[in-house]
Amino acid sequence: MRVRPAVKIFDKEMGPVQALVKAFRVHFVPPSFLPAILCGLIPLSREGVFQPGFFSLVVIGVTINHFGLNMIDDVFDFRHNADISSAAEKNPYTGGSGVLTAGLLSDKQLFTASLVCFAATALIGFYIAAVKGWPVLALGLFGLFCSIYYTVPPIKFGYRGFGELGLLVNFGPVIGLGAYYVQSGKFGAEPFLISLVPGFMMWSMIIINEIPDFEDDRKAAKLNLVARFGRKTGACLYILGLCAAYTVLLGSVVSGIAPVYELLGFASLPWAWNSVSVLLRNLDDKLGLAPANLGMIKVHFITGAGLIAGYLINYFV
Repeated sequence: MRVRPAVKIFDKEMGPVQALVKAFRVHFVPPSFLPAILCGLIPLSREGVFQPGFFSLVVIGVTINHFGLNMIDDVFDFRHNADISSAAEKNPYTGGSGVLTAGLLSDKQLFTASLVCFAATALIGFYIAAVKGWPVLALGLFGLFCSIYYTVPPIKFGYRGFGELGLLVNFGPVIGLGAYYVQSGKFGAEPFLISLVPGFMMWSMIIINEIPDFEDDRKAAKLNLVARFGRKTGACLYILGLCAAYTVLLGSVVSGIAPVYELLGFASLPWAWNSVSVLLRNLDDKLGLAPANLGMIKVHFITGAGLIAGYLINYFV
């Protein structure tokens, strides 16, 4: 029988709708819609091709899918005893939304809500695939499969050391190439390379979110890379992901694959530097790490916004 720890309910006045919105974890959703917007605008920037209806459907679809992913992760991390910290002990940017440990919603309610999101995503995906072709279906099904089985048994690859790589691939090339294909009807080196930038940023985001949860994850046998190899290795992997993202961006521009305006993505460097500094000073302090976690959210968003702005400037110039 599962023994649930006593926890502090952080907002007794929060109703079920507010709790559901909290479970969406909206601050972690830009890694879905930013690469979709970014790569969906490349055909416009390069060839003047833009289909606003399908562009909107892709952005809406990946956003709803991310809501479902966040909720189903909450459910199965809760059932596996991975998210057990009380509100007073919890880093606000890690360890799930907290609505289950606080008793604001039941795991069955949240599981149902996640299924609704996945069903809506599938309907949007099947419609786009019916019009645009099987490559959209293949990418969509792969992304949906990874979203569900990140924490769902028996696969739960996020518990087996493959979650970080899965997020890099899905929140980079899978979303990016899919959005590009919907607009252009083809694949290309440019969207692949550019999509690796937010992909590596997502790698770093999940790594730094795993560091404060190191002890809880190990107790729950959630053997992600940080739980397997320790906080110091996690810090190295975090920095490596950031370096890879900026290196790919610079290489894409220097090689002429991406326009020079994409260098606007480097606008996030001060926040990246600050996040690394906070991380190295507070490696064993889960609450002290919160500014570094927030900093990584800002780094991803500013980088994505800079890349999007770069392609828009290239179009108009």
